[in-house]
Amino acid sequence: MSVTSPELIETRRDEIINACEKLYRTMSFKDITIREIGNITTFGRTSIYNYFQTKEEIFLALMQREYEEWAAEVSSAADENESMTAGGFADIIANSLERHSQLLKLLAMNHYDMEEHSRPERLTEFKTAYGASLDAVRKCLKKFFPGTDTERFIFVFFPFVFGVYPYAVATEKQLCAMREAKIDFKMHSIYEMIYSCIMQLLGGKA
Repeated sequence: MSVTSPELIETRRDEIINACEKLYRTMSFKDITIREIGNITTFGRTSIYNYFQTKEEIFLALMQREYEEWAAEVSSAADENESMTAGGFADIIANSLERHSQLLKLLAMNHYDMEEHSRPERLTEFKTAYGASLDAVRKCLKKFFPGTDTERFIFVFFPFVFGVYPYAVATEKQLCAMREAKIDFKMHSIYEMIYSCIMQLLGGKA
């Protein structure tokens, strides 16, 4: 196999992205470096630069993959069902985004940095995946809820998704600070927040 073969390039890109994802489960964005990522790949730090110029590009590729997988799940919901209640649709979307909590974490934490420090071609690839997720949701809305203002739903729902993670996941340090500040709060799950938002946007029709 040639070192420039598309198969090897894709395999190594995937290995780098997988290494980044593994580290991000226990480390913060700022603490993860290309050196750290290289330490858990089979080919080391210097070779990573053949595929990604910055760590932000690696994170952007991880977020792109998450969007692609989520868009495929949402599109399948449209293809595999002839009709759907608002509650059924809300359940599918809420469950799928709960499974993709990494996507929500990335959106909430470092989205701007990832885009700002990535090459235009990498950003275009990411935006294509993001656009596919918009189209997948539109596809469901037009099929199952033809009377819904689709663009209003998109305009409200996607910005809402950007802020879900911090309201669903908090460290003990954050929870302690809120208690000390005497803030009246209740943590809700990703599923609960997504489900509630969709039901309200669809007029609460179950």
